[in-house]
Amino acid sequence: MSKTNDKQPEFVTMRGPLTIQAAEGDSTLPQFRMVAYTGGLMRIAGFPHQVVVDLAGLDIPSQNLPIRLDHERRQGVGHTQRVLVEAGQLVAEGLISRDTSWARDVAKSGVNGFPWQASIGAAVVEAEFIPAGATVNVNKQQFTGPVHVVRRAVLKEISFVDSAADPGTTARVAAQDKEPQTMNGKEATMDIIDKQQDTEVQARADEGKEAPSASDPVKDMRAQAAAESKRIAAIRKVTDGKHPDIEAKAIEEGWDVKSTELEVLRASRPAAPAAHTGGTANGPKVLEAAALMTGGVRGDALIKTHGEQIVEAAEKRYRNRLGLHQLLLEAAWANGCDARFFSDDPEAVLRAAFSTFTLPGILSNVANKFLLDGFESVEQAWQRIAATRSVKDFKAVTSFRLTGGFEYQEVGPDGELKHAEVGEESFTNQAKTYGRMFGLTRTDLINDDMDALTAVPRRIGRGGALKLNKVFWGAFLDNAAFFTVGRKNYQAGADTALSIDGLTAAELMFLEQVDPDGNPLAIEPRTLLVPPALKVQAELLMSSLKVNETTTANKPKPNDNPHAGKFGVVTSTYLGNAGMSGSSTKAWYVLAEPSDLPVIEVAFLNGKQQPTVERAEADFNVLGIQFRGYFDFGVALQDYRGGVKMKGEA
Repeated sequence: MSKTNDKQPEFVTMRGPLTIQAAEGDSTLPQFRMVAYTGGLMRIAGFPHQVVVDLAGLDIPSQNLPIRLDHERRQGVGHTQRVLVEAGQLVAEGLISRDTSWARDVAKSGVNGFPWQASIGAAVVEAEFIPAGATVNVNKQQFTGPVHVVRRAVLKEISFVDSAADPGTTARVAAQDKEPQTMNGKEATMDIIDKQQDTEVQARADEGKEAPSASDPVKDMRAQAAAESKRIAAIRKVTDGKHPDIEAKAIEEGWDVKSTELEVLRASRPAAPAAHTGGTANGPKVLEAAALMTGGVRGDALIKTHGEQIVEAAEKRYRNRLGLHQLLLEAAWANGCDARFFSDDPEAVLRAAFSTFTLPGILSNVANKFLLDGFESVEQAWQRIAATRSVKDFKAVTSFRLTGGFEYQEVGPDGELKHAEVGEESFTNQAKTYGRMFGLTRTDLINDDMDALTAVPRRIGRGGALKLNKVFWGAFLDNAAFFTVGRKNYQAGADTALSIDGLTAAELMFLEQVDPDGNPLAIEPRTLLVPPALKVQAELLMSSLKVNETTTANKPKPNDNPHAGKFGVVTSTYLGNAGMSGSSTKAWYVLAEPSDLPVIEVAFLNGKQQPTVERAEADFNVLGIQFRGYFDFGVALQDYRGGVKMKGEA
């Protein structure tokens, strides 16, 4: 499990539909009640796996938090009056107190039946990764990894959204004369209590005034028309013919002059290109796919991880040419930055780009993909001859070979079965950590060096695979005390060269191995392990039905190959490498299937057989972003009876 305690950028989680209902009592402001978060799993951009927020560690700094629409600061809706954790859920209530078009839209649309839903915004302080297969209890629920648990966070705001992360929830609209919905049910709901009918509101406004006399309908119509003409004229004066879309919307939706002036002011700010994707629903995934395509990832592999629609959008938008500057700009625009080009204000772009969890998450995912790509590019021959096990920590683990006493015995008339005896032969292994750091420096970012995000992680991943191979084959070749004449699993001499006769001798030596009780192993060898110098000869011996050897004594027919197709050939460059202690270009091995009787074992922490890449905040004196790649594994020789070694020479 891994933890990060540094302050994280803000992220957004989404939970819960809502119900609209008319206001009660004398309040003139719409009210709301909500279960903003049910305490369950969520999919959040930037996290490679599902996320659960530990409500026990959620800091609620104030009972008066902002309520917004779609987490936009300028789209204010209201504020909370009461926020608390109750029955494993986050509940809140408050007022729709902002006098904005977004607040009116939320309240009115809800009454009309629109299924609004809830979303919380929080700043991550500490997160923990639960690996695959491990379980964790959070918010009175149990979750199985891989999952990220946000252990500490600070609640910043709550927003109305039109799409929740929880597909199992439903939305209902309550009638205006019904009681408000309760807040302690299992279903994540949000209740908004709107104003009473217009006639009731008007009645309260006119309370204490004398009843008006009967009005002249024609006169009223003229007054309304005059007021509307004045409003339209004022709106046209504010827009001044430069904002026809705002003018049309303001007239159609009944905006007042103040609201129109505010919208014109916002529209007059310098704007980024309209075609950016960073702030759209699929924006982060499109940017991530484009970065992978720029680094050389193509075809079915990319479609499998991101989907055909995302890949098509990335290809159409960026044409496999997404640079770091463009990636930074997209993230900055999504966070409200006004810079049109990176060179306009690099520092402002960098600050805006890294102000949420989205961009660092994209960088982590892309780096992880290229790290694994580099890891898988290195030979994997060890997988075919080694057993693997999962360990939960870095302590030495001991396994006992179940040898003597397991032969079935005849059951007597009393029907009693005798207990088998477990042999005392034991084998140990221990996982260790290997890793490297790499980073995107401020220089990389300003120089638009995409290679720092693609090629460098690929080399780091390759480094992880090289380390595993070096440790593995180093342990395997250190076998002078493992394969010995005394153990009857080693032969030397000119007649041990790889040939029909040599294979026959190796197979016979393997089959004559016995368990500690002197019983046959009853296991056949399956793998022929050779150095590169013997690869072609080994493959010919396994594929040829006929051979042309001059020394074919004691064979049924001079040209028949009795070993054709008998063994699977495995080759590793490490076996014949002069830099590896114990290497040889002539020695070869016959081994059992590792699942039957392994000669060597690799232990992986929590069963993870690939390196892990994590984003880490750069040191204060380093401008940029850092990543770390690490790998937890251990290698140890196991049962000598699982193989034989032929020296191949005198």
